Amino acid sequence: MNSRIIVEVHALQNVPPSNINRDDTGAPKTAFYGGVQRARVSSQAWKRATRTFFGTLLEPAELGVRSKRVAELLAERIHGLDSSICEKDAWPLAADTVYAATGSKIEVPERKAKDAKKNGEDAPAPESSYLMFLSAGQLEGLARLAVEGAGDIKAFFKDKDNKAQAKALANARHSVDIALFGRMVADSADLNVDAAAQVAHALSVHRVENESDYFTAVDDRNTAAEPGAGMIGTVDFNSATLYRYAALDVDLLARNLGQGLRDDEDPLTPVRRAVEAFVHGFLASLPTGKVNTFGNHTLPDAAIVTLRTTRPVSYVSAFEEPVDAAQHGGHMKAACARLAEYIPAVETAYGDQGTTQTWTLRVGPATTALDAIGIQIPRLSALVDTVAGAAADHLGER
Repeated sequence: MNSRIIVEVHALQNVPPSNINRDDTGAPKTAFYGGVQRARVSSQAWKRATRTFFGTLLEPAELGVRSKRVAELLAERIHGLDSSICEKDAWPLAADTVYAATGSKIEVPERKAKDAKKNGEDAPAPESSYLMFLSAGQLEGLARLAVEGAGDIKAFFKDKDNKAQAKALANARHSVDIALFGRMVADSADLNVDAAAQVAHALSVHRVENESDYFTAVDDRNTAAEPGAGMIGTVDFNSATLYRYAALDVDLLARNLGQGLRDDEDPLTPVRRAVEAFVHGFLASLPTGKVNTFGNHTLPDAAIVTLRTTRPVSYVSAFEEPVDAAQHGGHMKAACARLAEYIPAVETAYGDQGTTQTWTLRVGPATTALDAIGIQIPRLSALVDTVAGAAADHLGER
């Protein structure tokens, strides 16, 4: 049986009063686990935060854009290649090119067209009916093809070879974020990309009850005769010690990235950079819901990164029985003790001791129980570099 290369990231993070991920009522999301209510942050929220954080780690050429306004994105690049084509004139070129590449119709939304006509405005740019995810390299390639066929774009794409080239360009040189998080193209399933990364819903290690904050806002222009508030309201919040987990299939990541983002680089280079970005971004990012209200800017107190050659393994079962607060308060110390007991047990029972590698990054005395779990690394940058290097080495040995 062929072994796999899986990088897992486990984190324990204290989050003070906050509402970083709301449900449809505006309250913090929750879930029942182990028979009690837990604080929850959805996987989608933390994936979005991670992908946004990539902007501080990677070059724009290594990233993609997910938007319905793909025609505008492509038109900007068409104009950049041929300044004689203004961006507005490039809209139909872009729409036909995207249609040829993906089979998705790019049209002006009916409501926006009606509103523009009613207001005596020019018609807005055409859009796709769903979010489309294209890498910077794919957009550049499609823009060059659109410029080539600009004389008569419809006739240009009636040529089967040109249409096939458009489709090939949309499916080559996937960006790091597409390779990690995947994409779905509703009208062309063969352009879909399976996500190499899996992110679990973050759960509190203990029971949580949501609370409500009553607030007032004062009108700065009120006089002494008007002492009342200008506005009153409530905002729901909770606080929690979260267990966070993500798994990265390095083999699938390498297949998604293909031969790399550029012809002049080793294929392992973008894989390594993608692993670095994912581990760093997942640990350092934070969803921004209500962050201006609560200022809940925390980082994990403890991180455990595992490289294994079997299937992914979450350690969330360590917290199926909720952790009780210590005598003087706090859940982090008890949570670390739980992990320190659970991890060796599950790895002895199911793990591959000969191939599994584990590293830890921790802060403060509450996390000392994790010292025996793996190789201690004192800085995030060193942890990221070590993990990415190990993953690339394993891949290079294939």
